[in-house]
Amino acid sequence: MSDDVQDEGFDEWLDAAADGEAYYLECPESHGSLPPRRVCPDCGATDLAETPLPDAGTIETVTVTHVPTPAFEEDAPYATAIARFGGVRLTGQVVGVDPDAVETGLEVELAVTVSETTGERVLGLEPVDR
Repeated sequence: MSDDVQDEGFDEWLDAAADGEAYYLECPESHGSLPPRRVCPDCGATDLAETPLPDAGTIETVTVTHVPTPAFEEDAPYATAIARFGGVRLTGQVVGVDPDAVETGLEVELAVTVSETTGERVLGLEPVDR
């Protein structure tokens, strides 16, 4: 894949997240989704507004990978979690903490990180300083 190839919508969203301006798309019924959506996946509405993503979210579920696919072999072991940020849930690799110490209820913030294996940007979830 060429360095100038972009995943339309998602790469722009990662840029915004890296700049501290992450957002999600919200329909008139308050359903949330992430770009590059053009239609609400819950109700089919096409009137989607950019809504600022909360600064912090809470981990709802987590799994630790010790034996990864080749695409992430240099990253293992790592924790992947789903965290609720206001109207949306985000999936990302938990960074900045021992993977085995990650638990549900942990408060996290977005971190755009780089995969040690592929060198590509990935969505990270970093524990909020206590």
